[in-house]
Amino acid sequence: MIFIHGWPEIAYSWKNQLNAFAAAGWRAIAIDLKGFGRSQAPQDPDLYDSAHMTGDFTALLDALNIDRAIFCGHDWGGALIWSMGQLHGDRVAGLIGLCTPLRPRPPVPPLSIIEQRFGPNHYFIQFQERGAPEKLFESDPDRFFRLTFRRPLPRRLWPSLIPAAYDLPGRFRDGPAPTDKRLLLAEEDIAVYVEAYKHSGFHGGINLYRNIDRNWRFMEGRDEMINAPSLWVGAELDLFLPPETADDMQMLVPDLEKHVIDGCGHWMMWEKPKEANALMLDWLTRRFSQ
Repeated sequence: MIFIHGWPEIAYSWKNQLNAFAAAGWRAIAIDLKGFGRSQAPQDPDLYDSAHMTGDFTALLDALNIDRAIFCGHDWGGALIWSMGQLHGDRVAGLIGLCTPLRPRPPVPPLSIIEQRFGPNHYFIQFQERGAPEKLFESDPDRFFRLTFRRPLPRRLWPSLIPAAYDLPGRFRDGPAPTDKRLLLAEEDIAVYVEAYKHSGFHGGINLYRNIDRNWRFMEGRDEMINAPSLWVGAELDLFLPPETADDMQMLVPDLEKHVIDGCGHWMMWEKPKEANALMLDWLTRRFSQ
């Protein structure tokens, strides 16, 4: 099993999964994606598109002499494992997406849809400016991660939070100092992320967002269907990827099982590790038992 993290994360994000899966008999591998942690972090945004990133995954399999693997991804990692299933299906035994659904390719570039729906301050739009967001976040990584890894708010508050919640640079720059009341991670875990991003910088992860429209163009005329056995696990309180965004996923992933974890926000692996692990391991046992 190859575990693929999202943004702003690193391989360490799978801390609560690796031992559990290894104990269940799986070879559990988590990597720092290109641009993150201790992996190389080239500046060129073009190297972070779905073709290059999934190419990294096939190269990893080759280097480890693995023919096919089950890929598990969260957040951007979730988007990339679905791309892996579309572009390199021969190297995929199964797919597990946490929070991130697979959506059909829209008729127009995705960034234009996001800007029309949420305005120019949505972080997807602000991240298109080269240099500015990474410089901002690098000014205080500790503040950044304390603002990021927080427990979710109830859905009844969502209407009052949107679209301001999606202005990540503005919240970092102008918002109040984060308190520990809703902090999700322990101090030692926050320290790991801070040190990792001091080493890599923020440009690698933000470059993923600079390829959203490029990835859209790349998929024009390509088959979007995924044939591998797949599991999707959503989080009831995920403000950024609500469970309803996974409606109709079966149109592109026919062999799909879906679950939603109640009372859980976006950082599923930290908030509800036992519940998430149980769902994944049960599915793996049923679909891949020898």
